[in-house]
Amino acid sequence: MPRLLLVAFEANEAVQGAGFAKDLGLPFDVLAVTGEGLVDLGAEKVLNAGLSEVPAADALGKAIANVAGGYSHIAAVSSMRSKDVMARVAGILDAAMVTDAIGIERPTVFRRPMVAGSVIATVEVLAEPIVLTVRPAGFSKPDRGGGSSVETVSLETSSKARRVSVTARGGARPDLTQAKLIISGGRPLKDAETFERVLGGFADAMGGAVGATRAAVDSGIAPNELQVGQTGKIVAPDLYIAVGVSGSTQHMAGIKDSKIIVAINKDPDAPIFESADYGLVADLYEALPEFLQKAKSG
Repeated sequence: MPRLLLVAFEANEAVQGAGFAKDLGLPFDVLAVTGEGLVDLGAEKVLNAGLSEVPAADALGKAIANVAGGYSHIAAVSSMRSKDVMARVAGILDAAMVTDAIGIERPTVFRRPMVAGSVIATVEVLAEPIVLTVRPAGFSKPDRGGGSSVETVSLETSSKARRVSVTARGGARPDLTQAKLIISGGRPLKDAETFERVLGGFADAMGGAVGATRAAVDSGIAPNELQVGQTGKIVAPDLYIAVGVSGSTQHMAGIKDSKIIVAINKDPDAPIFESADYGLVADLYEALPEFLQKAKSG
């Protein structure tokens, strides 16, 4: 019988992926890699690996493949990590893979963006198992409840890679993939100090998250984990504010599921104005303080 294994590296990925599982319409289990994600989301069973950290991709790919026997579908929420790991799973299982699925027509037919989102392809997979990464914004809200049973599983995580250090930036801002409000900036932010002072201060005042363009990351203005776009994080907030962002194709591919996009740019011909719901031609250093003042005043 067809059945889905939903892989959750972290708790929020279980919540995000459960909407896809609901729309797929198959019974499903959750593999909670780090022991997070034990929330009841309608799964029949939660396989709790309970690892203290997510292993290297080569080890995790083998481990997931070892527990995926008998499943017709193996899926994870789209991210740079999941695409790395799930591609390895597909290779080990000699399975077809669909990346960045945004819709389901039936359990073997999926829609996914191509050419940075300018083309939506309909892909039919002719053999099982099917390995997928999914963009959660296009799917239903997950069901709550259902009385999932919890089973402890052991994952073999020996790897050819060795982690030599871990650096955490910390901070209390919401995760980009979960935030309801995101403010992103590009190269006009000049340097890391200006980026943090201007965008970070705005985000903290509004309770939002901070994002960045690839150009800002490549220039050393923003850290890599803040990159939004086709080669960064795919986001779908209620409000996305882009300041000093030209609107490259790869960046727009990462924010196209945002409910409202607001663009602030002093270049009236910036491509982002073609996709934004609201646009303001202004200097970001003048517009943002006024924007924040008006937002606080109600």
